[in-house]
Amino acid sequence: MDAALGPPAKMAELEDDLTPMMAQYFELCERYDEALVLFRVGDFYEAFCDAAERVARLCEITLTKREDSTGEYPMAGIPIDNAESYIETLLDAGYRVAVADQVEDPDEVSGVVERAVTRVVTPGTLTEAELLGGADNNYVAALTEGADDYGLALVDISTGDCYATSVGSETAVADELSRFGPAEAIVGPEVDVDRDATFGPACLVTEYDAGAFERERAEERIERYFGPPERLLAGDAERRACGALLAYAEYTRGSAGAVGPDGEPVDPDVDPEGTLDYLNHLTRYDPREYMLLDAVAVESLELFERRSVQGHANLTLVDTLDETACALGRRKLTDWLRRPLLDEDRIDARHEAVDELSRDPATRERLHDLLTDVYDLERLISRVSRGRANARDLRSLAATLSVVPDVREALSGADARLLSDLYATIDPLAETREEIAAAVRPDPPQEITEGGVVREGYDAELDDLRSTERSGKQWIDDLEADERERTGIDSLKVGHNSVHGYYIEVTNANLDAVPEDYQRRQTLKNSERFYTPELKEREETILRAESEADDLEYDLFCSVRDAVADEAERVQALADRLARLDVLVSFAEVAANHGYCRPTVGGDGIDIEAGRHPVVERTEDAFVPNDTHLGSSPVGASRANNADGANGETDAERDPFFAVVTGPNMSGKSTYMRQVALVCLLAQAGSFVPAASADLPILDRVFTRVGASDDIAGGRSTFMIEMTELATILSEATADSLVLLDEVGRGTSTADGLAIARAVTEYLHDEVGAYTLFATHHHDLTAAAEELPGVANRHFRTSRDEGRVVFDHELAPGAAAASYGVEVADMAGVPDDVVAHSRELLADERRDGAAVTGDGRDGVDGGDHPETGDEPVPATNGHDSAADGADGIELADDEALARELRETDVATMTPLEALNTLAALKDRAERDSPSGE
Repeated sequence: MDAALGPPAKMAELEDDLTPMMAQYFELCERYDEALVLFRVGDFYEAFCDAAERVARLCEITLTKREDSTGEYPMAGIPIDNAESYIETLLDAGYRVAVADQVEDPDEVSGVVERAVTRVVTPGTLTEAELLGGADNNYVAALTEGADDYGLALVDISTGDCYATSVGSETAVADELSRFGPAEAIVGPEVDVDRDATFGPACLVTEYDAGAFERERAEERIERYFGPPERLLAGDAERRACGALLAYAEYTRGSAGAVGPDGEPVDPDVDPEGTLDYLNHLTRYDPREYMLLDAVAVESLELFERRSVQGHANLTLVDTLDETACALGRRKLTDWLRRPLLDEDRIDARHEAVDELSRDPATRERLHDLLTDVYDLERLISRVSRGRANARDLRSLAATLSVVPDVREALSGADARLLSDLYATIDPLAETREEIAAAVRPDPPQEITEGGVVREGYDAELDDLRSTERSGKQWIDDLEADERERTGIDSLKVGHNSVHGYYIEVTNANLDAVPEDYQRRQTLKNSERFYTPELKEREETILRAESEADDLEYDLFCSVRDAVADEAERVQALADRLARLDVLVSFAEVAANHGYCRPTVGGDGIDIEAGRHPVVERTEDAFVPNDTHLGSSPVGASRANNADGANGETDAERDPFFAVVTGPNMSGKSTYMRQVALVCLLAQAGSFVPAASADLPILDRVFTRVGASDDIAGGRSTFMIEMTELATILSEATADSLVLLDEVGRGTSTADGLAIARAVTEYLHDEVGAYTLFATHHHDLTAAAEELPGVANRHFRTSRDEGRVVFDHELAPGAAAASYGVEVADMAGVPDDVVAHSRELLADERRDGAAVTGDGRDGVDGGDHPETGDEPVPATNGHDSAADGADGIELADDEALARELRETDVATMTPLEALNTLAALKDRAERDSPSGE
């Protein structure tokens, strides 16, 4: 995006000689030099000079020319009636768009009509339904940096949602931003962060007026909207962020007194859309109140977007849970999934409500049907408060309010705490509904300035004016018949047009029968048009009554709209309660229809019976459930009561909290790990879970190192990204975290990868104590189960069908016998010759001692027994049981190497030191081999 567009260069040269209209355009381009100005001329928004060329190219419209006394200018115009679609194109191209409207009535001024920017359209401050493109929130963020922390504020101008918090590090900022996914952000002058890493590539990040970030100005703005900032916000940084964000919101809405990015006032006397008074509630939250899901976890768990467009019918987690009836519920569902709770009582209250609704289908279905008739109250009241709502918007608001009494009645017998609280606190706003119903017609027109909006009987003066208008038009309707009878001219017609008003038309053949009181109004080719003094008098009466009625009707409508805007806070509170109810009904619907169970939370381990992946099970003909049993670790203050001696339980008696998961590719390891995380996440969001039963701890965070990706533009390889994510996990995970690791160490040599994997395992086991699932093809890693008390081996079983390997997708104790890579290649369609040669090479490698995996039959592990399926290989101290057989490693016949092996004190080595020593000895053996093999 251009940092500054500025006024057209050609106009700058002619500034003193510009025509009044072009001088207006030039001035607005100077004021809004960071935006592309669309300037209203008649029924079009026009751009001139350089901006016109951009608009024409991007919007694929014709580039025309304007010529006046100062010269010729390129010009491109977009129709006002279809402006939003073109503005969306300009936004997608990276531009901000400043919309300059006429702020005077052209009929009431002489000379050039005054124009002013009424809104600056940016990705994060959209409010137009045509541009928002869905029910999801659209946030703009502000970030400041303090002495010890960062201040973060976010607002959705379309709904009024406003949040603020403080975080301690750049990484924590990125984590919080990943919850909300802002489309745009402004940063304070002191902020020094990696913008792409912190905000993400999809977020438009710009600097804004440094003065807006000053504490005094920021606090004044906060107090104007929300009250004393010291009661609402915790620190200097977040106050400055919140105040600057409000200033930016004012700027984009064209509010009076707003300043631009450079700190200069913009249109200080114009406030065409009203204030932002509907931003009346600020939520200050502590990130530690919620389970943390960083951007990596959100992406790899596919909560809101699919990582691949293929498979699973392109469903995400939110899609599988979305049985909501209205836009309010969809946004709230997304919010609950982004911020799962940590408070056990709040979680249990949601489960209690879902439980009651899932067991009462009649009430559940009744509520769903009622909520289907609920409009998007948050965005409606936003438009109302900004003075942009039309009569249909008010009728939609009234229609929603008319549903509320029935909603309350459906909840009247509820026992669950949340449901009974909703019954008690849902506000019907009866007086607001009655006022709208009395004032606005049931099916009003789109436009509010042309009449037909206010109901008859609402205002006596308006009724009199409309009666005068109707009686005059009825007299006109009767005039044609009366005049035909009076004149004897059967072809005489009475008509009307916007230029000449009412007229009596007589063909040329009948002009000799025209009465003397007819006065000529217009001559046509085959006829003449006349008027009479009485007709002219009636016309003036009709037009006067019509104009006065339209003006009065508009004033009455605005008065009703303002009265509704005064109730914005109550409407927003109602919207929040209906949204919560919608999500609870949705959770109950999913639970009842798909066999979810009520979990218990707050336990000391993860115990899931017959758990399922909520997305995959919807897209597969059959899904194999699996159990998960992870105990608590002795590490961490949160589990101090479970330490040795606290309750008589020893490490040996405690269930393992770390599972090494082995098995072939395509056997279900990644799906299984993700399903464990999703079950825990759903439970803390308040949902039931896809399992036969689930007893779960409260997790503070879910970490994922799953899948491969690279950052070519940033110069980071797949392995580098993997190590970066791993570093975050090792430094930030706690004993209350869930860690998912998939194939750590595969982007480097086998020796290096295994060394890293083993060291990571030991660190997570000894120092962190997090619940961990580690899927790996490093089969030597399974030896950790014998050496570390908190580690256990799990594997996915396989069986044979007519000589082919079949993946059972069933988790079993112990380690897998093989990885079956050649078999997977065969299943994927790799040519038979390549598969056969792969098996030959694999057999050769085994014979040469490069790998020990079994008896080598067809490249399949020797532990694969027809009668029992895939039997696990018992873990040993890092040595395969086949090492003593014919396929074992043959040590190089080198006395020095043999002596060094005898002198190596394996018993005193750490596992990592032993692996490194083994790798060095292996390299020497291969290097000293006479055959060079």
